[in-house]
Amino acid sequence: MTIAEIQRALVALGFSVAVDGRFGEESRAAIRFFQQCYGLHADGIPGPQTQAALKQALAAPKPGRPEPDKSAMAAPAPVPQRLGTAAAAPPPNVASLQLLDTARPVAEIIWHCTATPEGKDFTVADVRAWHKARGWSDIGYHYVVYRDGRIMLGRPVGQIGAHCEGHNTGTIGCSYIGGLSADGKTAKDTRTSAQRASMLWLTQQLSAKHRGIKRVSGHNQYANKACPSFDVRKDDLGRLI
Repeated sequence: MTIAEIQRALVALGFSVAVDGRFGEESRAAIRFFQQCYGLHADGIPGPQTQAALKQALAAPKPGRPEPDKSAMAAPAPVPQRLGTAAAAPPPNVASLQLLDTARPVAEIIWHCTATPEGKDFTVADVRAWHKARGWSDIGYHYVVYRDGRIMLGRPVGQIGAHCEGHNTGTIGCSYIGGLSADGKTAKDTRTSAQRASMLWLTQQLSAKHRGIKRVSGHNQYANKACPSFDVRKDDLGRLI
């Protein structure tokens, strides 16, 4: 982003700054306040992480596909399939993926599913729109893993998520696309081999980046529901830490 683009983004977010292409103290103060709000290092410098957060803050929900029925998530998690040991592998978009830093203390990664039908692709924009329709400020998850293994940024990791009631503080919420049978009536571990590999890779990377992480768990360990449609404790994910 150019300085003028950054200033226009700040204006769109309600900041009173001149759009003159010159990064003076007024712009620096606005960036510093924005960084504080987003849990980023508040140095007043609009680096790559701050620019990514600005773009996410500007992203408005677009009309998209309706949120699938999630009533099947009320059932217990299905008995895990014997799939063998998965190997972590970088996602297809690793070259462009940037895992953000945060000063927010993080001690745990909690895995979720989007409770969407097997074999159907949905995007971060879809999930963001569903969550904003509930009155939330943004998508609840920090990272989302697509069916092809791509890892996408959700809510900035510096912000407390909205993914596990009573356990949002001190955690990073990650989700994979899927979690329901093709007919949408039954909870099912629908992870593709690419998703399994990327989920392991992401968990390893986050654990190395945020040294305070001591636990990897699933949503169903804290709520009476099937999500993420498998037991993390019996999965390769649960054996990483």
